[in-house]
Amino acid sequence: MSAENVVTDAPTGQPTTPHDPYLWLEEVEGREALTWVQGRNAETAATIEATSEFARTEQAVREVLDSDDKIPDVSKIGEHYYNFWRDAQHERGVWRRTTLDSYRTDHPEWELVLDLDALGEAEGQSWVWHGASVLRPTPGGEWRHALVDLSPGGSDADVTREFDLVTKQFVAPEDGGFYREESKGGLGWIDTDTVYVFTDFGPGSMTPSGYPRIVKRWRRGTPVTEASVVYEGEPEDMYIFGWRTHSPGFERDFVGRSIAFYDSETYLVQDAGTPEQRLVKIDVPRSAEVGVKREWMLVELRDDWTVDGTTYLAGSLLATRFEDFLAGARGFTVLFEPTPTSSLAGATWTAHHLVVNVLEDVKNRLHVLTPPSSDTGADADAPGRGWPRSELPGLPTIGTVVVGAVDSEESDDVWLVTTDYLTPSTLSLLSVGAGTEPEVLKSSPAFFDASGLVIDQHFAVSDDGTRVPYFVVGREELVRPDSGAAAEAGSGAAPVGAAPTLLYGYGGFEVSLTPGYSGGLGRAWLADGGVYVVANIRGGGEYGPSWHQAALKAKRHKAYEDFAAVARDLVARGITTPEHLGMEGRSNGGLLAGNMLTQYPELFGAVIVGVPLLDMLRYTHLLAGASWAAEYGDPDDPEQWEFIRTFSPYHLFDAEREYPPVLFTTSTKDDRVHPGHARKLAAKMLAAGKDVTYYENVEGGHGGAANNAQAAHMAAIHYRFLREQLG
Repeated sequence: MSAENVVTDAPTGQPTTPHDPYLWLEEVEGREALTWVQGRNAETAATIEATSEFARTEQAVREVLDSDDKIPDVSKIGEHYYNFWRDAQHERGVWRRTTLDSYRTDHPEWELVLDLDALGEAEGQSWVWHGASVLRPTPGGEWRHALVDLSPGGSDADVTREFDLVTKQFVAPEDGGFYREESKGGLGWIDTDTVYVFTDFGPGSMTPSGYPRIVKRWRRGTPVTEASVVYEGEPEDMYIFGWRTHSPGFERDFVGRSIAFYDSETYLVQDAGTPEQRLVKIDVPRSAEVGVKREWMLVELRDDWTVDGTTYLAGSLLATRFEDFLAGARGFTVLFEPTPTSSLAGATWTAHHLVVNVLEDVKNRLHVLTPPSSDTGADADAPGRGWPRSELPGLPTIGTVVVGAVDSEESDDVWLVTTDYLTPSTLSLLSVGAGTEPEVLKSSPAFFDASGLVIDQHFAVSDDGTRVPYFVVGREELVRPDSGAAAEAGSGAAPVGAAPTLLYGYGGFEVSLTPGYSGGLGRAWLADGGVYVVANIRGGGEYGPSWHQAALKAKRHKAYEDFAAVARDLVARGITTPEHLGMEGRSNGGLLAGNMLTQYPELFGAVIVGVPLLDMLRYTHLLAGASWAAEYGDPDDPEQWEFIRTFSPYHLFDAEREYPPVLFTTSTKDDRVHPGHARKLAAKMLAAGKDVTYYENVEGGHGGAANNAQAAHMAAIHYRFLREQLG
């Protein structure tokens, strides 16, 4: 299909495929569209869901999700440790709190703060938790003021309501409580009586991507219509927001301007809230990420940056004193510089240290850096000066380590979560710099028998010679077909060399896929003799910005070639065959799955396409799609459409070609990736007589499920579909 074939849909003025017979399926809540959805869901209920194996799988996954033995993740707020929890008795979840001493016990005593099930029943709304932010009080004050975000049904659009942590009640608007109407956006604390608000203020206040374009300063007790404008972005921007840092003695106000993905500006708001207010742009590359903590500014680069005669490499993490930078100084300390096999996974501040998390061939390594004190002198920022470094030993060889500060203002304690595909998560408490061993606080139970299962890492070679890492998990005799275990294996769950294999990938937005434990996957797939594979293809962040940029826009095909190379490598190693190889991708990974389906159908025995982008001609006109043009390109530009159409599954589908069985899943409440993508390609394939299974959850948003029951149901559909197709 050439650019000349693009026409305009008269009612909407938006580009569409000529004579697209399925445009009506884009009407999310349209009667005809929902009737079609109900019909497809009924077909799935009558086939996959009607078996005893489905019920068994659903129950196995549900037991994991509802287990009381899962680690309750906590956040320190004052003297309490807060947790949001879902289980069989609390489908929507409860917000609760305890003390650290109680949390250390096997059975903490939890104090109920907010019950979403009870709230939803009382208000007639299916609330889904989107989180809460709590204002740090002045010294000696109470931790009282919270802003709670709640979504109706799981959509990205949500409401914000003020909540009192002392009375454990919402503060009603008529009593002066802050309340933001349903929209994409948010509120952010300035002080007890003032917030930043960025939301839908009416016509012209939202970007083409459906996000706020204006940030205002709103005082308690006044109508939001009287809030004063702090910053107004350009009409074509992606997202505008504001925030205050609350480090004692270093309180500062900022505005963030997201022009596009990987293209943003940060402004310091000086004399905020006064007639003298002015914005000072932080003069760093627009592709860089900036963070300010106390006296320090960190800059994470996505592109090389030459400043004052020094070139800093893309992927580096730089540090300088913020006030010196504002005054014009441009001396930086390089805290991290990437290598061909390493990238920056994150950096976490504590009261006196910075913990840098590095990925080395997709395996985490932690380094502790200590900034120079304020009286060390300006030359401490010179390259090689200050910031002594140490390493945290004892980390897993293959696995993921997540670091989080307990209270970065008052403590050097951090949470450490370690896991891999076969090892349940462990939560530890570590005091950085104290020279002590981590204190293990909680360990998740083993939800499946991992004996005899192994994890391997291999590298496939893509079409252009690039080495692409991937992890393989399964029974030793299946994933190592040439091993002694394979030779000794008797009657296994699958013949050696033909294991039912699920290959998963994402490959976009600089997102890294690292090893993690899933009790549901273990029970429903690994324990039954399935092999699980994760491909770390280009487009992700496993090797830093360059790995991501290698698959942007016209280079998108590199991600798909990488994934196909991994599929072929699995066959070449004797692990599986195309007939027994399935793949799954969600969201951007759903676009990956759509391209595997339409471009490489001979490599797979089954494909799962979850909450996907598929019609790449119209994606920028559907919900948040305009915000992703930096990733895929602009289909309204005829020159860019010429390369975009080469990875648009809706247009690549050929009714005369053979395709493997495919499962499409999406959510009616997904207001990020339009459900019309999945609906339209499913309908087109069904009309051509292809083997299509379709399921659309009525709730859940982009995550696909609003509670554990829905999540277990969706998972069971996925696993049973794969079992039926792959053996």
